[in-house]
Amino acid sequence: MRITFSDWRAARWQRAILFRGLAVLLGLLPFLVIELGLRAFGLGRPDWHDDPFVGFSAVRPLFELNDSGERFEIARSKRTHFYPESFAVRKDPREFRIFCIGDSTVQGNPWTTETSFTTWLEISLNAAEPARRWDVINCGGISYASYRMVPILEEMLRYQPDLVIVHCSHNEFLEDRTYGELKRTPRWLWRSHEQVSRLRLYNALRSMTGEPQRSLVTNTGSGSATDLDGKRSVMAAEVEALLDYRGGLELYHRDEAWQRGVIAHYEFNLRRMMSIAQQAGVPLILMNPACNLRDSPPFKAEHRAGLSERERQRWDDLWEQARANYSSAPIEALRLLREMLAIDNQHAGLHYDLAKCYDSLSLFSDARAEYLRAKELDVCPLRILEPLNDIVRQVGSDTQTPVVDVRSLFDRLSRDGIPGGDWFADHVHPTIPGYQRVADELADELVRLGQVHPQAEWLERKQQLYAEHLDSLPPLYFIRGQQRLKSLMLWAYGRVTKERPTH
Repeated sequence: MRITFSDWRAARWQRAILFRGLAVLLGLLPFLVIELGLRAFGLGRPDWHDDPFVGFSAVRPLFELNDSGERFEIARSKRTHFYPESFAVRKDPREFRIFCIGDSTVQGNPWTTETSFTTWLEISLNAAEPARRWDVINCGGISYASYRMVPILEEMLRYQPDLVIVHCSHNEFLEDRTYGELKRTPRWLWRSHEQVSRLRLYNALRSMTGEPQRSLVTNTGSGSATDLDGKRSVMAAEVEALLDYRGGLELYHRDEAWQRGVIAHYEFNLRRMMSIAQQAGVPLILMNPACNLRDSPPFKAEHRAGLSERERQRWDDLWEQARANYSSAPIEALRLLREMLAIDNQHAGLHYDLAKCYDSLSLFSDARAEYLRAKELDVCPLRILEPLNDIVRQVGSDTQTPVVDVRSLFDRLSRDGIPGGDWFADHVHPTIPGYQRVADELADELVRLGQVHPQAEWLERKQQLYAEHLDSLPPLYFIRGQQRLKSLMLWAYGRVTKERPTH
């Protein structure tokens, strides 16, 4: 076999690459051994307890002892945002205690905890395995975002939980706060630093140099510790949502840098909740939230920056023509809407109308894509954004935490795979049958995890108990739920009349 000069050069080049690769691996081997050793001895662990993004003027406990000293109850100061709930100080030996931490979806809005998924879950588990005592404790706070749930989780760990379920999603954009140097830090820089900050060796070296662990903030995109020290937003002890006051909706504008900060903060909070629970040895389940796409228009839309007056006028004229054709000539309306899209593709309302048009033409895949785009471009995002759904799944995968995918559940249940008013009472809160299906999904996950060993007649018994519980609720309960729903929609569309207090 004759070897040509080019073959010889190629072989020589391959050997050179191989030797250099081996040299690099040998050089990294000591660091790998040290990293594995630190992990084995539990050293260099990142500290997730401090929130480098925001601080609080005060943190008050969610539960307090009642007058008899025998039960913990929701503290009086917290009942503006939490529904009354209690549990025994002394845990029954047969009791399996589950805390559900989250937002108003956990609380069961627009109704209350009596028809939330936590109540249906407790009924289902007691039907599945009646020899045990299942206690599902509702810790859902109205307007509560992920950063306000972390102190609650830390408090819950003192109450002998057997399991914690976390649902946080739709409230991340409700309170005003800033994110310091994040706006000026290139994404590639803080994402690279995020990966490095997970190394035990890195954290051990920082600990040795005396640098505080709270600079772990760069894990999720905050720049550096010195950038943020003393520059965190200080939040009030209780939620102060922008929409709680007159003119709140006008304060929302498109701000991509702030949105990146909110997303980074959300990921940080999820990861530190996972870490806190794992360090305490308490199992945790994440829920991947769902929302109404088909029957929830955007709450606020804005045109793209730089739109000229002439373009704006042309855009308005086209929209007027399109709306005149929605019912009689949907294909013509679709053509007009697409022409508008070429002028401005950032207007959430346009994407929602496109979705409706596709929907009417039974083009459901296109319709779903436009419904999602309308949600993502909503300047007042009161529904979970796609990056947050992705973070839930990714954090679950990275930390080996079970994720109950409520989003996928409602996609499967909904007509044409597009969630709407058939399963949602408003933009984010399920109907009562929807809350029941969420509870069923959670119960199935607990069976899969081996936490529940259901008896043979479980499903039949569960449906019987569901019906009995629903029948036990007075008509006034449902009337008040409808009243709350009306108030909630006025709030969401910025129509409250309460004046912001002057400080």
